[in-house]
Amino acid sequence: MDWRYFWLGRLSLEWLPFWDAVRHPNVDTIVNDVIATFAASLVIIGAVVVAGLITWFGRWRQLWSEWLTSVDHKKIGVMYIVLAFVMMARAIVEAALMRTQQSFGLYGGFLSAHHFGQLFTTHGTIMIFFMGMPFLTGVINYVMPLQIGARDVSFPVMNSVSLGLTAAGAALVMISLVIGKFSTGGWSGYPPYTETAFNGGVGPDYWIWAVTLSSLGSMMTGVNFAVTVYKKRAPGMHFMRLPLFTWTALCTAILMIFAMPPLTVATLLLALDRYLGFHFFTNDGGGNMMNYANLFWMFGHPEVYILILPSFGVYSEVFSTFSGKTLYGYVSLVLATMAIAVLSFTVWVHHFFTMGQSPDINAAFGVATMLIGVPTGVKVYNWLWTMFRGRVRFTAPIVYGLGFMMLFVIGGMSGVMLANPTIDYQVHNTLFLVAHFHNVLIPGLLTGMLAAYHFWFPKAFGFRLNEKWGLIAAFCWIVGFMLAFFPLYALGLLGFPRRTLAYTDPQFLPYMLIAGAGACVVLAAFASLVIQLRVSIRDRGLNRVPVGDPWDGRSLEWSVSAPPPEYNFAFLPRVTSRDAFAVAKDNGTAYRRPEKFEDIEMPKNSALGFILCVTGFLIAFGLVWRMWWLVVLAGIAAFGAIVVRGFVRDATRIIPASEVEETYIDWLREVAAAQPATRGEEFEPTNEGLAAHPFVEAPQ
Repeated sequence: MDWRYFWLGRLSLEWLPFWDAVRHPNVDTIVNDVIATFAASLVIIGAVVVAGLITWFGRWRQLWSEWLTSVDHKKIGVMYIVLAFVMMARAIVEAALMRTQQSFGLYGGFLSAHHFGQLFTTHGTIMIFFMGMPFLTGVINYVMPLQIGARDVSFPVMNSVSLGLTAAGAALVMISLVIGKFSTGGWSGYPPYTETAFNGGVGPDYWIWAVTLSSLGSMMTGVNFAVTVYKKRAPGMHFMRLPLFTWTALCTAILMIFAMPPLTVATLLLALDRYLGFHFFTNDGGGNMMNYANLFWMFGHPEVYILILPSFGVYSEVFSTFSGKTLYGYVSLVLATMAIAVLSFTVWVHHFFTMGQSPDINAAFGVATMLIGVPTGVKVYNWLWTMFRGRVRFTAPIVYGLGFMMLFVIGGMSGVMLANPTIDYQVHNTLFLVAHFHNVLIPGLLTGMLAAYHFWFPKAFGFRLNEKWGLIAAFCWIVGFMLAFFPLYALGLLGFPRRTLAYTDPQFLPYMLIAGAGACVVLAAFASLVIQLRVSIRDRGLNRVPVGDPWDGRSLEWSVSAPPPEYNFAFLPRVTSRDAFAVAKDNGTAYRRPEKFEDIEMPKNSALGFILCVTGFLIAFGLVWRMWWLVVLAGIAAFGAIVVRGFVRDATRIIPASEVEETYIDWLREVAAAQPATRGEEFEPTNEGLAAHPFVEAPQ
């Protein structure tokens, strides 16, 4: 028996990032391996530094008891967003590296084709599954229960498990930098590029199990969010009184429930092809690669709206709040959201018009694709009318929103062009498609989530973010995006193929140089966010908003302290109309003391999510490297943890009414002591989160 293979599987020194340069030193291997080794070193150094700082400050116990085992939806939401920012940092650097390669790509460049293939695969995989999904899930996790007047989500422990599985998948992607190589099959993982005959290494296996873990976590999240909205709404919170953000969260949850299973099936069938010699997606043995394409895009296009719909909800809240007006066309916005959710399941074939369907099928899906633009246009018009004659404050979230409307409409128009199969056939495999895809997802996802981050940060942490650096970041994101991707439309029309690292036609070079400059501006945008956070933490004493309503908000999340207590509400609110908190402020009942306080039951912490995170990672790592003993042991540990959790009966704890009353009365004292801040004073130290009534404000 080969004991080395038994314990280590395929793991060996040759999978280290610098090994090719050691074994076969030449310019190509040295340059590529130095870049790969530097990236791996950053992962290792970053992990060591974080662990060292936690040890230095003695925070391990606090990290375990207050964060890693917490089932509080707010803390889970924050951890999702932290994960998203960490993964975003890597993905943006990879994007900049690809743009740099293409800027120097005339007759060559410095990256190998294999390295470039890994970069565009990891970049896409991270931005979709490990930046976009965690970011929107974190924002919904934090905000939605507060908006509907709930104390937590319906299944708090499952919420922690969902985070754990997503984090395990992200860790698998990060460890691929240190040991092994990632897939070169793109973020969609198309066979034959991910089949054993084409790539027998560990890269496709890393992709398969990372995406599988993420999809399982997202599917459970969808169930959790949908049940929460259905069952946990405050008294009087009818469906047509829900804030628009909650409506988009509900539709997103439904999409997660029905769109994630096809992805999971596709990745597991691909794993059977690779591990057990099945032929689901091979040309021999009865396989058909088109089955994979259909399964993946049955997930893939609903996924586009999973990513975008929460941002639509964010913009609805931002435009209404910073215009000082009720959202225009509420009912039409709700109907448009539901229409988008339904139609998103009817358009997946437009992702492969070029793969041989009949003209009738392509025409039908082309019409459906054009039709989905109608409800999106309804939303844009409603947002414009919301701002019309409003007292618009040009804050960072509004700048993100205005940039979104301009850029998303352009991206949508290019999408309508691509909905025509005859046009799509000409530009499908060019950079025109890359420009369209990013023209939809960066304004529709990233800027929306950054607007949400800026908008709700004071609620989560009790102090405002620095506005100057927020505006710098917003303008850098918008300008950087235009510089980085608008030239790609021209390059696509000139015939530049996507996923190409080098070229020989000099006419492409000026556009590539502009796109490279745009990548630098995008890097500056991310750096601005880091600086903004550092400056905001430094100056947090001047920007405290303990009362909790720094923007003169309209929905229930602004009716509690910042940050909110664990149980969210000292007493459950009773809702009588839309914009419940704005109505309460108008009626003078916003900060009232109830007749009596009651004990509150809350779930206890649980280590199950963290255990399944660790065991899920170990199972996936073992599967990648064929370390079957690790797969078995980690699988037994995961199964055992689930069984043990099933026997737990003492799963809740009681927060006594006296403690609730004391906390609430202390907050009311802060409310009474705070000076009402007008909208013109929102970024002054005098704004402690108590908004002045709009009818008594000074003229602006």
